[in-house]
Amino acid sequence: MRTEPTSVPPLEVRTYRTIEELHALQPAWEDLLAAYPAATTFSTPDWLIPWWRSFGKAQQLMVAGFYDSASRLCALAPLAVTSLRIAKTVPLRVLRFMGDGSKDSDNLDLPVRAGFEEAFAAALLALLESRRGLWDLCELSTLPPHSPGAKTLHQLLQKKTWATNSRQQPASAIPLPATWEEYLAQLSGEDQKNLTRYSKRLERHYSVHIYRCEQESQLRRCLESLFELHQARWNSAGEPGSFGSRDRRDFYYELSCSLLRRNSLDLWVLELNGAVAAVQFGFRYGNRLFQLQEGNNPQHAPDRVGFVLRGHVIRELIAQGVRTYDFLGGESGYKARWGAKGGYYINLRFARPFTLGAAYLQSSLQARAAKDWLRRILPQPVWRNLHNLNVSLHRASGKSSRDRAGSPSTLVGKAKDNAE
Repeated sequence: MRTEPTSVPPLEVRTYRTIEELHALQPAWEDLLAAYPAATTFSTPDWLIPWWRSFGKAQQLMVAGFYDSASRLCALAPLAVTSLRIAKTVPLRVLRFMGDGSKDSDNLDLPVRAGFEEAFAAALLALLESRRGLWDLCELSTLPPHSPGAKTLHQLLQKKTWATNSRQQPASAIPLPATWEEYLAQLSGEDQKNLTRYSKRLERHYSVHIYRCEQESQLRRCLESLFELHQARWNSAGEPGSFGSRDRRDFYYELSCSLLRRNSLDLWVLELNGAVAAVQFGFRYGNRLFQLQEGNNPQHAPDRVGFVLRGHVIRELIAQGVRTYDFLGGESGYKARWGAKGGYYINLRFARPFTLGAAYLQSSLQARAAKDWLRRILPQPVWRNLHNLNVSLHRASGKSSRDRAGSPSTLVGKAKDNAE
């Protein structure tokens, strides 16, 4: 395979197939992330190794490290292979991010040192070409839109004859100003008043305690409260809920222990008369807070406990110098009332030409085009009825109604339960 011209010598590629090997790689991995401005928690060993222990049982690791002539880790492609079936009978081997498949991860990335992007992209495609017997379709989901490694990889793919497609997936985040007063000025007059009104109302009727989990002795109670309150909401709606899964609960506990040791866990709790009424689970990387899950006691819905807790957390974050409150994936919706701005992730899919993966990719693109066409021409009530029927059929066949659009994967949905 001819290598594209690069400004640096070709990189040495080493592959890792066990968790033990990844533990040994961890110091070099963390050094790479420290030099990568776009790094987030989702690319760290703290996230990916616990995730693999909980959700990687049916997958095969294919993590690739890219080294310069001084044996310095210059880029990392944390990948894994999943075996799926299309049309119930045809096997399809999907190469995707380690961390993808459970709907817990966003912002998955290909961290690379500045100046090595072209060499990395060329070496990655050469590796995939040499391992063609291991995969059919590569599906890199929730890439940050300004990922230099992903951008260079996409450009190189476009120069080749490989089947390629990229789509945007909505996300949103609040850019936080330097002061609470500046932030309040961005909200509607009604929400400004409600933050004060409902906080004072709680204090009149209850003994209120709001705190961030900072001790390991607090962790289990805080997490169990999150699981219970989150499940209560979804179960009441007839849904299984994210934390009905033992694997997911184990993942959150191991992840939280790692983040707590680094003082980067943002697990916030609101108690009323000593009983937990609301919990919000997030974590920070640098000056960015990622809000992932939450749960509110439905009996305190009139008290708007989730609304009060979020306002308190945002105020604390601003005072601590956090500059982004990231809601992660999903439509802006109600989040816009908190000042969230719409953003997006990139989902990049590609396959070698004239292969099963290329044929699947082309057929899925045609199916999506047909769906988009129907959505444009049909009246909204008719489209909603068709959509609801499709959801019912998928549930009846054991598929999740929260699968990523256009993904061949059958996934357990991530419910970012943001009721306020």
